[in-house]
Amino acid sequence: MARIKPQTLLQQSKKKKGPSRISVATTAIYGIVVVGMVLFIFATCRYWSRRSKLPMEDALSAVERDNAFGDTKKVDIPKYAVIITSKGLITVEIYNEGSPEVVKRFVVSCLTGRFKGMFFNRVIKNFVIQGGGDDNAGTIEDWTLKGKHYSHLDTSLKHEAFMLGTSKKKHDGGRFDLLITTAPIPDLNEKVNVFGRVIKGEDVVQEIEEVDTDEHYRPKQPIAIIEVTIKQKI
Repeated sequence: MARIKPQTLLQQSKKKKGPSRISVATTAIYGIVVVGMVLFIFATCRYWSRRSKLPMEDALSAVERDNAFGDTKKVDIPKYAVIITSKGLITVEIYNEGSPEVVKRFVVSCLTGRFKGMFFNRVIKNFVIQGGGDDNAGTIEDWTLKGKHYSHLDTSLKHEAFMLGTSKKKHDGGRFDLLITTAPIPDLNEKVNVFGRVIKGEDVVQEIEEVDTDEHYRPKQPIAIIEVTIKQKI
């Protein structure tokens, strides 16, 4: 039997056991797949994490609003409020003595941001401007009908021009509308709770009063209530 030389055996071993090479393209494809899987897992975890937080945040917000409206006895009553509109600022002095419960509801509405993003939805020249109320066309228009005479007309200061009030009608969802008179109106006692007076920004009220409206006294161009803030001093 012929003997195989050691050098020949070494060469044959190298040929059999040589490592196979992985191409650059294959490595790149594997890398892209791994990165894609990592990004997908991260995006999925982030989505479900945010989604799980939303119901909790909504629940907490609802509880805070309910607590604020349910415990109005702890509300500190300010002396002034500033109605920030898209036409300018309207500063009012708040009268707590006449309608304390109405004032508390107004203050809580300010603190919880209920007036943000609302609009003046009725503007009646030489009568009243209304903001933040419902869109019931008959509510304000009924007040303008001529020939109404109440047996007890109040001619006191509370129904002069530039008085701040809210309608006595209950609104859905706890909404609170704002009414500012633009002329003396002594026959609204059964309709309005007056709780303040405009002391600065009468020109803004008059500018709003002069806007063009449709047949239902709705402004043709939106006039927004950006925010209503409360203050102890001005």
